[in-house]
Amino acid sequence: MPAHPDSNLYPEATGLAKTLVDKHRTQQPLKLYAGWFCPYTDSVCHRLIHRKETNKQVQRVWLALEEKGIPYEYIEVNPYNKPDSLLTLNPRGLVPTLSTPADPHPRPLYESTVILEYLEEAYPDHQPRLLPEDVYERARARIWIDYVTSRIIPSFHRFLQYQPDESGEDANAGWDRARRELLSHLKAWTKEMHENGPFFLGEGIGLPDLVLAPWAVRLWVFDEFKGGLRIPGEGEGGPDEEIWRRWRTWLAAVGSRRSVQETTSEIEHYLPIYKRYADNTAQSELAKATRANRGVP
Repeated sequence: MPAHPDSNLYPEATGLAKTLVDKHRTQQPLKLYAGWFCPYTDSVCHRLIHRKETNKQVQRVWLALEEKGIPYEYIEVNPYNKPDSLLTLNPRGLVPTLSTPADPHPRPLYESTVILEYLEEAYPDHQPRLLPEDVYERARARIWIDYVTSRIIPSFHRFLQYQPDESGEDANAGWDRARRELLSHLKAWTKEMHENGPFFLGEGIGLPDLVLAPWAVRLWVFDEFKGGLRIPGEGEGGPDEEIWRRWRTWLAAVGSRRSVQETTSEIEHYLPIYKRYADNTAQSELAKATRANRGVP
């Protein structure tokens, strides 16, 4: 049987992310089972390798742990040789899985947004708080957290995986339609940001920032494979100039966070992963869902 196309993925984090992993190999009651290539750190990541989005899902949770300074042990998961300790916690072998301290045995959590909320509630003394204290504002933040998963991420992948079809649609028109769809969702999300920021909720970083950051700092994939997303630069935004100015402020603030930089591996190891998406040959559940025009699985 031929090897799975993803079985040759680089086996571990690299660069600053590798340095951070090495700092968190010591045993701790709280354990993060992760894959360096996963942004969400959740069931999407489990299905990912088929599964390139694993790094972003994991990165969401990893960012929260770093931002809040919560002690944790990082356990890198080889999706083709999952450790028994993970399978005991989670027979499906999902990453990310968080092993939470409890008597008599640790208890597992998965799904990145669920884990993020758990960390916020279970470690209230660890600052910063990543959701507002006000009940209404906290609920509103959750709306725009969901918007990232239900709107932005699917459109990110529709554009990345776009290929001319056999329906007769002009290739350039189809490409532009996919590009504009993603831009429209980024613009809608940006319009809901705090006026001054620099982060979504205001001066301090919060969960809305963490759920989008792993994709936002990878927008370079469109320059590499799709001719660019073409977010308007300074003075090029027309009637939306202030919205795109606010986006640039946000992106610079998020991209400069130590947590973001130290949980991101070197670009060269992401390239073969994203190329398969760009060629629309990836076999992850996410890629299949995108081809079928379904939501994030």
